[in-house]
Amino acid sequence: MSTPAERTEPRPNERLSRNVAVASVAGLILLCLAWELALARTGGGTLALKALPLLAAPVGLWRYRLYTYRWLALVIWLYVLEGLVRSTSEGGLGQGLAVAEVVLSLTVFTACTAQIRQRLAAAKVA
Repeated sequence: MSTPAERTEPRPNERLSRNVAVASVAGLILLCLAWELALARTGGGTLALKALPLLAAPVGLWRYRLYTYRWLALVIWLYVLEGLVRSTSEGGLGQGLAVAEVVLSLTVFTACTAQIRQRLAAAKVA
């Protein structure tokens, strides 16, 4: 009998939430870098450092590590808050990018939460 943290391969019904989480995190990383380095620069590009915590996530998500899903579901709220603040304080392109950050962050949270719930339910059944 394996615990949800020991499994390394997703079940077919869990594969969708993993793929959505990986794609959303990759999109959020690209959005953060493009936003701060090219599209709507603020702070001389130093705000691009906000993408650093996200760089650790895709590998853990792809390798199906439950710990990664858990910490990412907590950390992602910082990106939601930043997007909400900047969507109300900026205008033009910056406002649109902030809304996109909120949407991607909420997608990451939803996918991580679904993955955690599916795996814990599967462990309870097993």
